Amino acid sequence: MFNWAVTNELLAAKPRYGSMFDKPTASQKQKEKNLRELEHGERMFTADQVKQLLAATDGQMKAMILLGVNCGFGNSDCGTLPLKALDLDGGWVNYHRPKTGITRRCALWPETVAALRVVIAERKEPKNPANAELAFITYKNESWHKPDDRNPISAEMRKLLNALSIEGKRNFYAMRHTFETIGGESRDQVAVDHIMGHARDDMASVYRERISDERLKAVAEHVRKWVFSELTASK
Repeated sequence: MFNWAVTNELLAAKPRYGSMFDKPTASQKQKEKNLRELEHGERMFTADQVKQLLAATDGQMKAMILLGVNCGFGNSDCGTLPLKALDLDGGWVNYHRPKTGITRRCALWPETVAALRVVIAERKEPKNPANAELAFITYKNESWHKPDDRNPISAEMRKLLNALSIEGKRNFYAMRHTFETIGGESRDQVAVDHIMGHARDDMASVYRERISDERLKAVAEHVRKWVFSELTASK
């Protein structure tokens, strides 16, 4: 922030702000994470909790929860998802991560496809023409994505969590933690990173030209079986 202010001639020189703005070390961040987990537990959902959430809601919120656990989508991912990113007939979503612009591709579960078809069939026309391409439109005919601290997805998720008495440091974004954790147990971290939109600063990432759809499908199916274990045990 201060470098930007100096570069744009808003400040003559960087202020002497001491060490309070220093980036925390890896060990400091790990200690903080350990303290949070001791106080609130892991920041992810159990399979039973995911099924409770899906059973307790429908429509757009159900589809967004499915995208969260199926593809590691966060609030901004759902709020800014364009219709053109969805290939429901093929069972794929191709959408870069809004935060970083990194390309992502994820195989959609049958449950996610079905929920998205309902959303699109019932979708309202937005008030603002700029939102015409968005997949999710609120009942007020507005975008779910807000650039400031007001986040309707977080608010709706909080109502749902409170109604189900699901406690701990969990929110909608914890779906992303859930996918990363369970998806990693598929033992294909490269495919998980691609679905999550994570970039690794290593030479393997520089040289890697593609990741097969088979690997992406395998990760998605691994998480699906974890969520719907009772339904998929015989398949």
